[in-house]
Amino acid sequence: MITYILRRLGMILLTMLLASVIIFSVTQLLPGDVAQVILGQFATPEAVANLRTELGLDRPIVVQYFDWLTRFAQGDWGTSMVSRLEVRPLVMQRLNNSLMLAGVSILMYVPLGILLGVIAALKEDRAADQLISGISMAFAGLPEFVTGLILIGVLAIAFDLLPANSSIEPGTPFKEAFPFLILPAITVSLTSLGYIARMTRSSTIDVLRSDYTRAADMKGLPRWQVLTRHVLRNSLLPTVTVVALGIGWLIGGLIVTESVFGYPGIGRLLIYSIQRRDLITIQAISMLIVAIYSVSNLVADILYGILNPRIRLGG
Repeated sequence: MITYILRRLGMILLTMLLASVIIFSVTQLLPGDVAQVILGQFATPEAVANLRTELGLDRPIVVQYFDWLTRFAQGDWGTSMVSRLEVRPLVMQRLNNSLMLAGVSILMYVPLGILLGVIAALKEDRAADQLISGISMAFAGLPEFVTGLILIGVLAIAFDLLPANSSIEPGTPFKEAFPFLILPAITVSLTSLGYIARMTRSSTIDVLRSDYTRAADMKGLPRWQVLTRHVLRNSLLPTVTVVALGIGWLIGGLIVTESVFGYPGIGRLLIYSIQRRDLITIQAISMLIVAIYSVSNLVADILYGILNPRIRLGG
């Protein structure tokens, strides 16, 4: 296991290095002059040239890349070209907001998705199975902005149960932010619920048809004991992998939901930075999302090995 983890950490470092090249190259290809965007269309050529020199944009691309990568690896993520704020505290604050939203969403859709998936498997091809599968996949097929607008119209405007806008002050503690997280979390949950339910249903059906499950039934074990000891332990392995990988997707994939509800997360900051050509912030957020994806993938594989001892990861 230790050998496997060390090897995977080495692959993560290599992935981060390759990602840094791609991210830096792509940000250089963004249309428009950063200095011109910051100063506005009426800025003089002399002012634009001075700002480019101040920001280091007049240096060779290779020099800019290695300078940025070296400072980034040392924890110096630079200063925003637009707001003139330090990028690292700004990004980490927004990441904390996105983690709160992702955490509430996971607590909503994972247990419910597993429960619905198990019920659908036990009622295979019957009305309950078809109803669960149909409704969950219908929500999964809806774009997040459509689901969000429907929830705002029903729960916020029609019944006035929850705030329609989730714009909170920076650094708001979780207890105070929670009421503003519910609607966005429900939006994310409805989109993700179908995948968890379908994955759980499929794997549970396979385990229910296995020889060791039939043997446990033939021994006369209570149905609940067969489900908890034999079925769920094995059927949830693929679901655990999907959930772990979903954490990385949530952090980088909340852009639409955060925009609909005005929630100040990392996805909304990324959109803001792209619109204003804030290269330093774009690069920092992109690298952070790649790191989260990579670590989530590693955690998923480790959990899979722990839950299934037949898998050996250290070879």
